[in-house]
Amino acid sequence: MTAPLVVVDVANVIGARPDGWWRDRAAAATRLRDELAAAVAAGQPIGDIPPPVDLVLVVEGRASGVGPVPGVEVLAAPRSGDDTIVEVVRDRAGDRPVVVVTADRELRGRVAALGAVTHGPRWLRP
Repeated sequence: MTAPLVVVDVANVIGARPDGWWRDRAAAATRLRDELAAAVAAGQPIGDIPPPVDLVLVVEGRASGVGPVPGVEVLAAPRSGDDTIVEVVRDRAGDRPVVVVTADRELRGRVAALGAVTHGPRWLRP
């Protein structure tokens, strides 16, 4: 069986915590990436999904320079982060479960139409 795909709207997830992310968006995205990479390396679930998972973080704007690390793919959106997330879901879903982590209502609707389940930022970072 193919691992579930978890796609994270990084700008939306980091924006859900008032921890100073606005001062340095790339650093905030890096912290999120590193938290998730540590969970993957330790064999911990992502949200409520047990390993293995294919984990894709979509970054945009000032966070576009954040790169991947083992266990976490990072895609820099060439235009809209939401459009990139929709493309990832459409192009990579296949027959496996897909979860998109975002609080963006419009994006939730777009990916739900493609069969993805959505969860808000607290699902990923309680």
